[in-house]
Amino acid sequence: MTLNVARKAVVTFTALLFMNSYATSCIADEPFLNRRDIFIGGLDGYHTFRIPALAVSPRGAILAFCEGRLEGPSDAGNIDLLFKRSLDGGEVWQPLHVVWDDGSNTCGNPCPVVDHDTGIIWLLSTHNLGSDRESSIWDGTSKGTRTVWVMKSEDDGATWSEPVEVTATTKKPNWTWYATGPGVGIQTRDGRLVIPCDHGVAGSRDYHSHVIVSDDHGRTWKLGGTVPDNTTSECQLVERSDGSLLINIRNYPAETKARSIAVSRDGGMTWSATSHDMALVDPGCQASIVNYGTSDEGRARFLFSNPADPGDRVRMTVRLSPDEGETWPLSRILHEGPAAYSCLAVLPGGATIACFFECGETRPYEKITFAMFNLAWLEGGMEK
Repeated sequence: MTLNVARKAVVTFTALLFMNSYATSCIADEPFLNRRDIFIGGLDGYHTFRIPALAVSPRGAILAFCEGRLEGPSDAGNIDLLFKRSLDGGEVWQPLHVVWDDGSNTCGNPCPVVDHDTGIIWLLSTHNLGSDRESSIWDGTSKGTRTVWVMKSEDDGATWSEPVEVTATTKKPNWTWYATGPGVGIQTRDGRLVIPCDHGVAGSRDYHSHVIVSDDHGRTWKLGGTVPDNTTSECQLVERSDGSLLINIRNYPAETKARSIAVSRDGGMTWSATSHDMALVDPGCQASIVNYGTSDEGRARFLFSNPADPGDRVRMTVRLSPDEGETWPLSRILHEGPAAYSCLAVLPGGATIACFFECGETRPYEKITFAMFNLAWLEGGMEK
């Protein structure tokens, strides 16, 4: 069986597996929105949960990743890489599992990518000494530095391989800070695995977005291209109908209160200069963008989520573009109050959308919520 035939077989099996469970909730004419708090600060032995990432296995298991911060909300210190898993379309979640715990050190920035040719879920992550802070890593005064690691699961997230370091092939010697994702990577139509990342360069305080890629189904990883502008940082990407890649980026510092975008026409090895998508207002925060199939006109449809406010991390909003990001006519607010990082996914069968996002009543980092809704619900927020 060829890889392309295998991929089609997996997709068909997944659709059949979940057809019954979504038969009632995914009727196009019946809008619905369901929410569940998956990680709540103060529970399971962790002070704060942050940095959500969401993946759906080829057989339909939903994996919700995040950082578990033991000592407080800080980005540094004792941080473990965690996940919970649902085998019934997001209705019931298994107990918390630890993917990576390295004592008092920092294991974080989860960025999974699913290889639909092999069925393997790859999980990229970063690591640093818990005593090192971002500022000291930038300045070169830290004891260690940020390193890049990869793990894999061949059984829908039930078990995971030991972390393997890939820093030597994915980070240049003069790079200081480094982050995988946060969010998800993609597999392009030619099979390449692409992980969005960002980094800092020694002697500067400029962030740069870049990608790392694998052309051998995750066995090896190498550097792709860097977005040329120096005000780009956390990013996510999608593939357009012509095979080009669109990268959607957080501005840093956020002088323009909108997302930056750039394009690659060679699989992420080089990138255009950035421009701003003024329809995607942003306070300077991570965001999510994923492919939502093809429109009747043959163009890729994109989903996007972020805290849609120019000044504060509030109003978690989901948008849909029917024309590969040229316009965003559909939008609806998931959470009016404080909200920050998010990760979108399309659940098996394609009729249900999931958004896994940080939110709270007084602070955006009180919990990470899993929301499921359909296109009919999103259409209810159409801008007039």
